[in-house]
Amino acid sequence: MERDRHGHEASGGNMRRVLIALVLTGLFMIVEVIGGIVSGSLALLADAGHMLTDTMALALAAAAFHVSKRPAGGNLTYGYQRFQILAAFVNGLSLLVVVGWILFEAVERFLAPRDVLGATMLSVAAAGLVVNLVSFVVLHTGDRENLNIRGAALHVAGDLLGSVAAIVAAIVIIYTGWTPIDPILSVVVAALILRSAWALVKRSAHVLLEGAPEWLDVPDMQRRIVAAVPGVNEIHHVHVWGLTPQQLMLTMHVAISGDIGSQSGVVRKVKQFLEREYGIGHTTVEIEIDGCADDRAGNC
Repeated sequence: MERDRHGHEASGGNMRRVLIALVLTGLFMIVEVIGGIVSGSLALLADAGHMLTDTMALALAAAAFHVSKRPAGGNLTYGYQRFQILAAFVNGLSLLVVVGWILFEAVERFLAPRDVLGATMLSVAAAGLVVNLVSFVVLHTGDRENLNIRGAALHVAGDLLGSVAAIVAAIVIIYTGWTPIDPILSVVVAALILRSAWALVKRSAHVLLEGAPEWLDVPDMQRRIVAAVPGVNEIHHVHVWGLTPQQLMLTMHVAISGDIGSQSGVVRKVKQFLEREYGIGHTTVEIEIDGCADDRAGNC
């Protein structure tokens, strides 16, 4: 119960952070669209387009935190925790779409340069930098291992980079009149966003595909259990996955000696070892004495 209470408190804090960022991002997006149209800046319009997807992404992240609080039941026996990972995956994909749009617009600007009002661009970009800094700090103080928070923070970080690029481009245009700097810096920002977006999509997809945690060496874990728990001869048929990166689950077959005193005692010690050493709290351990029950299915 203590762990559940702290988990709900952390989830509530994360949701508040996302809502604050959502309000700031949504309001300033309108300002940036107007500023981009008036100034003719692709960097501002690209950032405004990014902020539009951010607004939707942050709304999705907030909804994910709300939905994940629903209790398990019916056909969803694990509850709705995985919805956070689904939201992170969708947010990562939306970032990839934004990158594609920025690159497309940048090519058009290279082929047909447009006049840019540097002073207007600089004012809007500077205001955007302040808003994005506040949003990023709010999200960065949340749970960094939560993929939903990471997805939201990456969106805002992309906006932050966009604001910096727009400020630099505006200063160059004001003092030199060289407008190609606008699409050039937009491409630089797109490349930075692409790297983070791909990492988010890759990690969230790994969780959705029920892959084992990247840091976990399963063969080494099996050897350690055999060495640490008396009576355990062999471990096989191991599956490790997570509802989220923080909520790991495991199933395994444990072969024990026929003369072992208490099978439940062995199970208890294996479970305690897994939780203590690996933080895996939800485990299903099948005890075997006379061979693997799944041997005919080829699963052992």
